[in-house]
Amino acid sequence: MEKVRGLKCRECGRGYPATPVHVCEFCFGPLEVEYDYEALRGRVTRASIEAGPPSMWRYKDLLPIDGEIAVGHHVGFTPLTRARNLADELGVAELYIKNDSVCHPTWSFKDRVVAVAVTKAKEFGFDTVACASTGNLANSVAAHAAEGRLKSYIFIPADLEQGKVLATLVYNPTLVAVHGTYDQVNRLCSEIADKYRWAFVNVNFRPYYSEGSKSYGFEIVEQLGWRPPQHIVVPCAGGSLITKIWKAIKELAALGLIAPPSGTRMHAAQALGCGPIVTMIKKDTDVLVPVRPDTIAKSLAIGNPADGYYAYRTTKESGGFGEHATDEEIIEGMLLLARTEGIFTETAGGVTVAATKKLIETGAIPRDESVVISITGNGLKTPDALYERLETHVKIGPSLSAFDRALADLKSQTA
Repeated sequence: MEKVRGLKCRECGRGYPATPVHVCEFCFGPLEVEYDYEALRGRVTRASIEAGPPSMWRYKDLLPIDGEIAVGHHVGFTPLTRARNLADELGVAELYIKNDSVCHPTWSFKDRVVAVAVTKAKEFGFDTVACASTGNLANSVAAHAAEGRLKSYIFIPADLEQGKVLATLVYNPTLVAVHGTYDQVNRLCSEIADKYRWAFVNVNFRPYYSEGSKSYGFEIVEQLGWRPPQHIVVPCAGGSLITKIWKAIKELAALGLIAPPSGTRMHAAQALGCGPIVTMIKKDTDVLVPVRPDTIAKSLAIGNPADGYYAYRTTKESGGFGEHATDEEIIEGMLLLARTEGIFTETAGGVTVAATKKLIETGAIPRDESVVISITGNGLKTPDALYERLETHVKIGPSLSAFDRALADLKSQTA
């Protein structure tokens, strides 16, 4: 089945063959994968998907992979949890957590996009993969390169959280720490990609890489019984994830797997210290003004997001909105999710929870409609953000009498 027609410019519509290119040579617009939906219609069914493996690869027919899966066989199909405790706190009737903090193998949604990109790199015959990263992508590229027996070069800002640095180095890549912001690292990688024949997953392989995010959206719909939710709140860094979840929902409708229109509203969440996409949404302008990141949510700290305009357009087209979160609100969001649902998310998840709370309070999300909060990474990646907020409650000697006294003190304090 020939499912991929090639690549297509998102701006001028010019077509290209399916090769490792990412920018239109005529208008410099970004390229994306174009599918033959007529060829897929009838071949891809709910039954064919449900018969697939319990991973993102149950949607392989809707991803740009021609041959065998090379890496990441167990990526995806993460839990969609009914969050009744958090729903009570936020005052809504129907709330779910899409929990990619447990996505195999590196505990973030980036495993989805990297599994596609590295598989495609092997299809094209590359022996080296690379990326610019704020942390989660670095972990995932290094891990999947190791699995695929490929060399890897990982470029990160030098001030990245040590937990994410360690979780990259363990896979034995060549790690390059750059003294600069992510945007400066990304520009450097664009120059390197032009010079060396490496598969930069988020540069020359971006059209294929970004398609992996669709699996997140496919899973939400399938796990809700093929019923798209009315609202999805998505953290935005480069802006690709929110656009691909929306694309996934539209593809399912185009194939007749769900009834069009979906009625789903997409909402963007960003840190106040690096929120150019949400600023666009709030000002209702398609002009993105780059910012210099200043936030504890380093995985979202992209001041000039590549898909910022398309993320804005996604919220506009779907009827959604966006909200910022301060650093304090980010921490409160992390603690709230942990306290109510027993889910430990990284700072990006704190952004999403905090933004969802504001969207509900302002009425952008009605309290009687279904909501999915996108949790995209594990809290063990960013424990530094909580060190000053959490401490041991009781310190005692190893005796029962010592514990009895401490327990009495605790009870008197809460009386």
